[in-house]
Amino acid sequence: MSEELWHWSAERTARCIKNGEISAVEAVTAALARLEATNHVSNAFGEVAEDALDKAQQTDAAIARGDAVGPLSGVPVAFKLNTDVKGQPTPDGVADYLRHPAPETAPVLSNLQAAGAISVGRTNVPSFSFRWCTESEHWGRTRNPWDSGVTPGGSSGGAAVAVATGVVPIAHGNDIAGSIRYPAAVCGVVGLRPTVGRVPVWHAPPGSGMPLSYAGFAVEGPIARTVGDVRLALRVMQAPDPRDPIAVPFDAPRYDAGQAPKRVAIVTDPGRHSFAGPGRPETDDAVRVAGRWLAEAGYEVEEVSLPLLGEAASLWWKLVLTEMQVLGLTSEVHRVQEAQIGRFFQLLTEAAADAFGEVSFAEFVGGWSRRHLLRRQLSEFMAKFPILLVPNSGEPAFAHGEDLVSVDRCRELLSHQWANTAAPLLGLPGLGIGAVRDGGAPLGVQLIGRAFDEESLLQAAEVIERRSGLTTPIDPAPRG
Repeated sequence: MSEELWHWSAERTARCIKNGEISAVEAVTAALARLEATNHVSNAFGEVAEDALDKAQQTDAAIARGDAVGPLSGVPVAFKLNTDVKGQPTPDGVADYLRHPAPETAPVLSNLQAAGAISVGRTNVPSFSFRWCTESEHWGRTRNPWDSGVTPGGSSGGAAVAVATGVVPIAHGNDIAGSIRYPAAVCGVVGLRPTVGRVPVWHAPPGSGMPLSYAGFAVEGPIARTVGDVRLALRVMQAPDPRDPIAVPFDAPRYDAGQAPKRVAIVTDPGRHSFAGPGRPETDDAVRVAGRWLAEAGYEVEEVSLPLLGEAASLWWKLVLTEMQVLGLTSEVHRVQEAQIGRFFQLLTEAAADAFGEVSFAEFVGGWSRRHLLRRQLSEFMAKFPILLVPNSGEPAFAHGEDLVSVDRCRELLSHQWANTAAPLLGLPGLGIGAVRDGGAPLGVQLIGRAFDEESLLQAAEVIERRSGLTTPIDPAPRG
């Protein structure tokens, strides 16, 4: 073939496997070969699936028998190392957790398997999946394929790099504070954070419930090289599962192609808050360039001030960090004695203490009440502007280790990620996409939409995709 199979989209791969132009074994073999050729440089994967070729052979046999096959049958994908696969440990970037195999496969991964997707491995995450970079003491550092000296994002950095370098066309991610959107954008691909309740979620030890903030803010979603593959993956991932009692059955997009609302508000300044503030000129310029592309495609685009986004971002930190203290995560970080995540939590704790002091139970409950009011206020605003176009981050991809330098630098990085914490606090879908590049890693933008209106974001993202000029897969940049 004139083009390597690992260049193909998931849509093309699935179609050609189904009609017999290629086999699932060929597709998976190509993915595994690409993994072997790139992972020693990128370190996107923490595990390689030993049964991938066996599953590909089973897929080919089923097709040969004329069995019904799923929409992703034979397509190589990647699972994230912080999500349960039955019989395997879920280490979440922490070596101490390798001793405990999961009793069941998480709903989102069950849906991918039921659709016929074949995991070729599990992608790297930071310790506790709690940094906007991807490294841990046991699995090492994942490198941005465009510039090995800067972050690939986190916590789905391994997933985004696996997609950008061509190992898989679709990777599974999850997002509570930008963990899909940020890595996708700085790696030059596309990542969708669905509305809470659209894709079934369950992350908890056996016999336990999910923490309040996780149940309210965390989602599962896809990272892919094309908007079309994101749309395909979302259709697969959103299949209902009784293990998530709040998931909403969802059968079809709200709009036909090209019919989504076309009014966009650009927001670059979220106001000044404890963990939110203006970004750098180059990231704001990237947003305005994307806004111009949308305007040229027929969207009505207006730049506005919306300080409630900055308040929402800061409130996210107040609620989440308070709950983490109560549930003992900070103590658990100290127990495992990993230097990098320990340092990050130390700086984060100091920054939060400066911003919020000691949060009482009444203040915590009041914060959740305030959240509901902010959601209403933004819902009313988005009746006029159904799409928000915002920075993916307030600065370009930062150098490895920058979040460990000092309290002031840590606070600055957290403030520049305001869009990545505001959207979860407000319960809204968001999409991260690479937009422009002038050397180094891409500068991305983020689209935020109304609840359960992911299709509007996907249609707007297709405009940016066509105009950006960013093409993947790429070979990973050599280690600096």
